[in-house]
Amino acid sequence: MSDNKSERAEGKFEEIGGAIKKNVGRLIGNEQMEVEGKAKELKGEARQATAKAGERIKGAVEELTGSVKNKVGHLIDNEQMQVEGKVKELTGQARQKANE
Repeated sequence: MSDNKSERAEGKFEEIGGAIKKNVGRLIGNEQMEVEGKAKELKGEARQATAKAGERIKGAVEELTGSVKNKVGHLIDNEQMQVEGKVKELTGQARQKANE
């Protein structure tokens, strides 16, 4: 399975290709081509949404594991562990925000 970034890109290309096919079909009066283009466009949009959801899940896991590491570091008075945990927590939050 490809990673989520390439899946999003492939979905975007599929969406654009579908939109082009749909519009060409509309221009030349070919209803079947128009419908096929719309279907391809929607498939591309769905593919992108799925990839974004996967990235949000990864971000939530990063945020949670970072938070745990930060708290454990605090409990055992390990400053490096706290900082690493906080960085991972913030990275996870950023990943989620970027994929809303």
